[in-house]
Amino acid sequence: MSSKSLLLLAGSLFAFSSATAAPPANKPTGAAVGPVAGQQAALAADKPQLGTFGFDEAGMDKTVAPGDDFYGFANGTWAKSTVIPPDKSSFGSFEVLADLSRQRTRGILEDAKADPASKIGAAYATYLDTATIESKGLTPIQPWLDKIKGLKSKADYAALAAEADRAGISGVFGDGVGQDDKNPDVYALSLAQGGLGLPDRDYYLSTDAKLAETKAAYQAHIAKMLTLAGEPDAAARAKAIVDFETEIAKVSWTRIDSRDATKTYNKMTVAAMAKSAPGFDFITYFKDINTPVDSVIVAQPSAVASIAKLVATAPLSVLKDQLLVRSLDTYAGVLPRTFDQEHFAFFGTILSGVPQQQDRWKRGVDFVSDALADDVSKIYVAKYFPPETKAAADQLVHNIIAAMDARIDKLTWMAPETKIKAHAKLAAFTPKIGYPSQWKEYSSLQIASGDAFGNAWRTHQWQSDYDAHKLGKPIYRWEWGMTPMTINAYANFGMVEIVFPAAILQPPFFDPHADPAVNYGGIGTVIGHELSHHFDDQGAKYDSHGRLTDWWTTKDVANFTAMTGKLVAQYDAYEPLPGMHLKGALTLGENMADLAGLTVSHDAYLMALGGKPAPVIDGYTGDQRFYLGYAQVWRRNYREANLRQRLLTDPHSPSIQRVWMIRNLQPWYDAYKIGPESKMYLPPDQRVLVW
Repeated sequence: MSSKSLLLLAGSLFAFSSATAAPPANKPTGAAVGPVAGQQAALAADKPQLGTFGFDEAGMDKTVAPGDDFYGFANGTWAKSTVIPPDKSSFGSFEVLADLSRQRTRGILEDAKADPASKIGAAYATYLDTATIESKGLTPIQPWLDKIKGLKSKADYAALAAEADRAGISGVFGDGVGQDDKNPDVYALSLAQGGLGLPDRDYYLSTDAKLAETKAAYQAHIAKMLTLAGEPDAAARAKAIVDFETEIAKVSWTRIDSRDATKTYNKMTVAAMAKSAPGFDFITYFKDINTPVDSVIVAQPSAVASIAKLVATAPLSVLKDQLLVRSLDTYAGVLPRTFDQEHFAFFGTILSGVPQQQDRWKRGVDFVSDALADDVSKIYVAKYFPPETKAAADQLVHNIIAAMDARIDKLTWMAPETKIKAHAKLAAFTPKIGYPSQWKEYSSLQIASGDAFGNAWRTHQWQSDYDAHKLGKPIYRWEWGMTPMTINAYANFGMVEIVFPAAILQPPFFDPHADPAVNYGGIGTVIGHELSHHFDDQGAKYDSHGRLTDWWTTKDVANFTAMTGKLVAQYDAYEPLPGMHLKGALTLGENMADLAGLTVSHDAYLMALGGKPAPVIDGYTGDQRFYLGYAQVWRRNYREANLRQRLLTDPHSPSIQRVWMIRNLQPWYDAYKIGPESKMYLPPDQRVLVW
């Protein structure tokens, strides 16, 4: 059972397109100072990794006017000259650091291979041993496949689906263990709609030609997997699976509705849950948790009930075949090469446009980093995360929080009584920097040399049991949702925390020897982004205790909604691919976080200057360097297929549009002397400023 999903900042969830259209000209598109402030003195002695002040000036395209396309101005030469590696769907600042992190982790695992007692070494070596995997054929997974094929009645389907779920094989529902949004001191079981093999309902229902082609290719992929497994009538059986999933897509909630914290909190007893969704044996399904469960939080009640009804009417053969194919896809990487190749051919090449699969060692690093995350992580941080970096980043976080605290007092749209509660929420924050305060322990997870499939199967079961056993126990407030090796960050509403893994605290995001303006524009806006998530259209629903509740006045909410509606409209107008606009309502939370992150981090930068003017470096003022630092972290090129997928599924805007957020900020106009003649210019009354 997976952990409760978190709001992620970046990494694999971002999109970019060099084909994105420019915004129309003149038209709406919709105080503590610590070590960070003292970095200027260090510049003379310690050179930053990038350029002369922390910015890669060679990647700029100065033929582009900053007011016409600031992304192109800051990153245009980089974008034109950077080729996406053949094993990636996108490439940019995040991927550069991800490659570095993976190489470092590889060194750790290669060293561990030499130790017979090392669990991480054995897991890595076994994953790399493709000869043994090939020699075993389907033998390791065959007992499970036989169990699926041997299913005799619908009455036994729920038990089998629960067993599959424990092994990481997705079924018609998704479930997880996490904090109870309305009682955040306890864990709760959640249930959500599922059943789709494609990334979004639109792949099944849209009349768009590209999506229709992808759906047809998905059906062909299912047929191929069945054929590889020696199953007859593969084409007809594949069509039946896709037809079944299409019916599920019709009753599924949209991603916009599914991101609403209020709509998706529907707590009920298991008995009431079962009664509300006849057709699927939820009582049996939940028995797999191995811990008494008397209630469940249902995310999309109408969809869950409708899917249960579809299960009741679907032929048993279709339900079995869906589980069969999902099992082969889930474990393709530890099955014979033909299955691995076919899985990649669809999910890698067709769905994301990636021409070449990653080298086996990279996938091995990823597998072990997930399976035995903390065993790898504690070695990684000891080698690659110096205490001084942690201390400098920690001070910067506190400077950003101080700036946010000061900005709340300046808000004209928020009631005084709400401001008191907002200050209290900030005071309750727990920033986490680098790595967790304690590590998980894996003695109960069996890793066997020469058993790649078994290692993967037992890893899924271990994680499922680990999460299930949280029920009835105090919240693990030390636990992280990411490893220190991850190039990402996140906000956790229930924990009232913001979390920054070690690996993102590197250039271009953060360099202790870089100009403070660039650091505030880079990691500072990332920190502000995550901090402000707790006050975005969903995060603002959680109080200082992490509890989902109404703590704003009715007028506050009305004012807030009016402002955010303008941001929705602004981003709805962008068209990254011909005929495909951004979904402003889907990306609202992330867009708001970008806007607030820029605003608050700029305030923090000015506070760090202590009232003194920023120096001019290489001809750039402090504010100019701040916005260059922001644009630099969003360098990213995407393959078209992957961008198309992200426009349908990603709550983040593509990189170009993330940079264009600066159109709303007066300090940017002042820094670059942007006037009405510029394409990115927005009249003051059309700019959006919330925080």
